[in-house]
This record gives sequence, structure tokens and C-alpha cells, in this order.
Amino acid sequence: MKFTIEKADSRSNARAGIIETAHGRIATPIFMPVGTAGSVKAVHRHELYDDINAQIILGNTYHLFLRPGLDILRAAGGLHGFAGWERPLLTDSGGFQVFSLADNRKIKEEGCTFQSHIDGSRHFFSPEGVMDIERVIGADIMMAFDECAPGESDYRYAKRSMELTHRWLDRCLARFGETEPLYGYDQSLFPIVQGCKYADLRRQSAEYIASKNADGNAIGGLAVGEPTETMYEMIEVVNAILPKDRPRYLMGVGTPANILEAIERGVDMFDCVMPTRNGRNGLLFTAHGTINIKNKKWESCFEPIDPESSAECDRSYTLAYLHHLIRAEEILGLQICSIHNLAFYLWLVRTARQHIVEGDYVDWKSRLLPELGRRL
Repeated sequence: MKFTIEKADSRSNARAGIIETAHGRIATPIFMPVGTAGSVKAVHRHELYDDINAQIILGNTYHLFLRPGLDILRAAGGLHGFAGWERPLLTDSGGFQVFSLADNRKIKEEGCTFQSHIDGSRHFFSPEGVMDIERVIGADIMMAFDECAPGESDYRYAKRSMELTHRWLDRCLARFGETEPLYGYDQSLFPIVQGCKYADLRRQSAEYIASKNADGNAIGGLAVGEPTETMYEMIEVVNAILPKDRPRYLMGVGTPANILEAIERGVDMFDCVMPTRNGRNGLLFTAHGTINIKNKKWESCFEPIDPESSAECDRSYTLAYLHHLIRAEEILGLQICSIHNLAFYLWLVRTARQHIVEGDYVDWKSRLLPELGRRL
């Protein structure tokens, strides 16, 4: 993998770059739609390609391990072949999912034993095993196996969790180095910075991760209950240490405002379920604020959703029609909302990149943020 910074903003840490992978180029900053189980919910592949223009999507090791399972994925030639996706892929290691099963898992030095949320069957994830699973899935970018400490963790627990994550990282790197890709193209492994809300732990973790000289680095364990300003502070602490010549990935974040603020602080890659999950519940993001399409005020509004940021395929639908679909619980309504929100997120990072290149990112962001916070 290769990362090139094409333009750095003179008034902030924002930058516009290009990530080159075996399955194509990714222009950063970038948002990655979440395809947890090999599918971005309610969205066809051709819509991801043509209407949303997703340059990379994310799959999840935990969910893909349970269904469809490694035998099917290997027989299909990995997730690219199984899903028919020809562009880059990233896989989350499943650490967050495993550790969210607080009542059904047990963490030890060796790894984590957990019960499937599907059928209660018991499984074991170790750093080595997760690397083997991610080799089978075949994503261009693999994530290291980590423990994501809860946002309210006390200092002692956060430190112990971070140190375990570092030891697991060393085992991930060793396994990654002694195995080969299965499908004839290179894969990259990103370590994950942890340390919860404690600045000294975040510095220690960032220094440890930076010392590994990986192709890229991730920031985990944020947007998990801590105040927003604390999240921004931790991003600044970490990005002051992580290498500037490698992409930085903020995991699981977030709102449009979160993304713009994190870009200003030097983040290049994002993922979040918010656009599709909120879309399925009738909440639309637009360049002028958010819309709860279930509200009666939209019943007779025959305007398009948002001509500025909508996907081309949904610009002919009116707010009144979408209100009707959602109220009638028609599946098409969920699909239109999901496609629109993903198109908005991709519009947001694409436009951010444009303003970084033009040199006025901070001014543009300052004008846009009040609009994004409006309830329409």
C-alpha cells in the first residue's frame, strides 16, 4: 500500500491524499460505508459504485466468521469474490464486537472466548487466529485485534487494557509476517491506538503504535461514551505522534460535525453505521441540516430531498413521497434514505477534500457546521 499527501492545509492539520491498494486508489479524506456482514444494508452494489461512489467499504471479522464462515469465503476467493466487490475493502478485526458481548465473553492473555449472538455457540479469538481469519476474508486493509475499553473505564482498567492491546499487536504483527496473502495481492495491517480518555495513555499507545512502522494506523476506543470535546482532545494528542506520512483512521466516528472536526485534526479515514442506521429510522442528513422524514410537516412538501448532496438516483424523489413510504413501512423508503445518507457522507468528505486543495478548508468548515446542526 502507498499513501501520498497531495495537499496539506496551511491553517490546520487537514490533508488531501491518495491511498493506493491492489484494488484501486482511494482519495482521502474518505468515509467507508459499513458492510458488516458483507452487505451495506438496503443498498445494492451498483448503487455503491455509481450513485454513492464508495471507494472502499468495511466488513467485520466477527460477523463474517460466524456467517457465512471461513470455508465459504475461502471457496469464493475471499470477500471480494463472494460479494462481487471490485474496489478496496477494510476489515475490522471484530474486537469491538467481541468485547461488546460483556455478559458472554471472557478475556485472557491468550485471547477472548465468546458466545455467538446468533446461536450461543462458543468460539475463541486470539491475535493469531484473527490474522488467519482476515487473511481468508482477504481485505486490502486488515485491523489488529485489540480490546476496546468502555468510555467510562477507570484509569487502572484503561491502562491494563491498553497494555494487553499492545501485547496482542505484537502477536498480530508476528503472525501477519509469517503468513502470506491467499489470493495473489498484498494486504496491509493497521495497528490501533487505545488508552481511553486519558491523555498520557493515548500518548504512550501512539508512540508504541508509531514504532511499528505500519502502512497506516488507527485510533480506536473513541465515541464510546466520552464527551465530544474529550474525543477531539484525544485525536489531537494521538495525531501529534502518529507518522504524518501514513493514513490515519478514526474508527466508528461519527456525526458529520465529528468528521469535519477530525479532518481538521489530521484524520484521513472514517467509518460509522450512523448514515444507514439513521436512514432506516427516517432521519436524513443534508447540507442544510437534518430531517425527520416521519414528521407530518413533510407530508405535502414536493421538494427534492437535497439537490446539493443527494445521489443522482434519489434526486427525483420528493420529501412528500419519502414521507409516505416511511409511514407506510415500504422497504423502498428505507433504501432511499440509506442511499441518500451515504451519498451525503461521501459528498461531505469529497467537498472537504476539494476545500483542502483550494486552501480554504477552515473557513468552509466554519460556515457549514452551523447548517449541519439545524433541525429542519
